[in-house]
Amino acid sequence: MNHNASIRRMKETTNDKKLVLVILDIRSVQNTASLFRTADCVGVSKIYLVGTTPTPIDRFGRERNDFKKISLGAEKNVPHEYVLDINGLITDLKKQKYLIIALEQSKDSIDYKDFSFTSNTALIVGNEVSGVPQEVLEQCDSVLEILMQGVKESLNVSVAGAITLFRILDKK
Repeated sequence: MNHNASIRRMKETTNDKKLVLVILDIRSVQNTASLFRTADCVGVSKIYLVGTTPTPIDRFGRERNDFKKISLGAEKNVPHEYVLDINGLITDLKKQKYLIIALEQSKDSIDYKDFSFTSNTALIVGNEVSGVPQEVLEQCDSVLEILMQGVKESLNVSVAGAITLFRILDKK
């Protein structure tokens, strides 16, 4: 697809519903940068980096080359903000009338394909090992899960996030 076709496609899929991505306590620069790149592709309006999640700028104020290599500059296209406290962020997003959704395997989760995205949505993805903590899940309006068909029990967080973000794009 050429650049002009990409711009046309983006304009055709854009509407007034906002989608924000909350990246909670992810350890890997590669996973975070991959999520930035996907977020740029689907038109995420903002990314919140929470807790231990790596940012595009290191603690010394320098651009991270390892981040840039994977994100391909998406960190310059998608507004982002570092937030220390997930609870305060969820409270703020709810005040702004965002539907809070977590992507996690849980006894209360529903198949991501069965969910209808009808309003401003905040999607939370969590740590590669421990996922989204239970106390955060309890604050969410819904918990989505990508059902596994094979032997492995889960996908890489950047892959699962990408699948879900594109599903939201299809439903917007």
